[in-house]
Amino acid sequence: MAPKKNFPLRLDPKLHQALEQWAEDEFRSVNGHIEYLLREALLRSGRLSKLSAAQQTNEELDN
Repeated sequence: MAPKKNFPLRLDPKLHQALEQWAEDEFRSVNGHIEYLLREALLRSGRLSKLSAAQQTNEELDN
């Protein structure tokens, strides 16, 4: 598996608070939930193939 790309992300405190609560509701970390939301948005827009998203998810579960 390729290493994950790290980068700083600045968020409005209210947005972060809402994401934090949502992530907690879904039993995810904030970082994991942001990645999940981005992946879902990319799939819906057709910018990420379902096959590559499934492969990436399977690789994450194996680790």
